[in-house]
Amino acid sequence: MAETVDLLVCVTCRYRDERDPDPEAPRPGLLLAEALEGNLPPGVTLKRTECLSNCTRGCTVALRAPGAWTYVYGNLAPGQAEVLIDGAARYAAAPQGLIPWRERPEHLRKNCIARIPPLEA
Repeated sequence: MAETVDLLVCVTCRYRDERDPDPEAPRPGLLLAEALEGNLPPGVTLKRTECLSNCTRGCTVALRAPGAWTYVYGNLAPGQAEVLIDGAARYAAAPQGLIPWRERPEHLRKNCIARIPPLEA
């Protein structure tokens, strides 16, 4: 079980096709971060970040913790905060962040961009 988990949310993410109806409107990644603010499980910290370099796959986030695997997920939308809240709680509770595949929220099973070994590995 991780003592501290970071949920990094790219606040510069745009929609996949880059055709936002209003270029001055808040970016979807920023809206997702705002939806998560104050709603995360204990021990999970929201960290807004710029560009996770996954621009063609919608809103992108990463879950990381000391001594744990890091996961990068994409194709998220501002309305999917609950998926990330559930996933972050499961990640925090799992040894080394390794949530059994069948126990992951469906969106996270289908939209994993990368799995990165712990730095200590």
